[in-house]
Amino acid sequence: MKAHRRNKLIAIISGLALLSGAVALILYALTENINHFYAPTEVKEGNAPLNKTIRVGGLVVPGSIERSGERLYVEFKITDNQSQMIISYDNILPDMFKEGQGVIAEGQLVDQNKLVATKVLAKHDETYMPPEVEASLQKYGHPMQPRDGDESKQPSDKY
Repeated sequence: MKAHRRNKLIAIISGLALLSGAVALILYALTENINHFYAPTEVKEGNAPLNKTIRVGGLVVPGSIERSGERLYVEFKITDNQSQMIISYDNILPDMFKEGQGVIAEGQLVDQNKLVATKVLAKHDETYMPPEVEASLQKYGHPMQPRDGDESKQPSDKY
């Protein structure tokens, strides 16, 4: 084999090896950082992994918010109208957080009934619902209000 062909072949093989390594590192990083969404019923059924970062969404159960006296610590329950679960959070809650409101909590599941949240996201107005929360609520029979311009859904009482 001539020297220039051998050098070209070595360069191509080296480039493919580097590219393969980069793709492997990217895929590894993505699998470690993906946060899957679960409804409270799916968590209770054991579909969510323990001690992994996940997202759980639903409606804040009225009367379930318990605040610590002097700290930021708060515990509340969320529901998808089938199951409830406890969310504990030790930080400032969003301004739009309130009872009956849709929320998504991101954190680690410590058991099938409790999530220790690192982030709590609340819906920003009365017409917006995160798509994941809306889909899980509809799946478990919660009546949803129609969005602006969407006349196909029947109006219902406030949730």
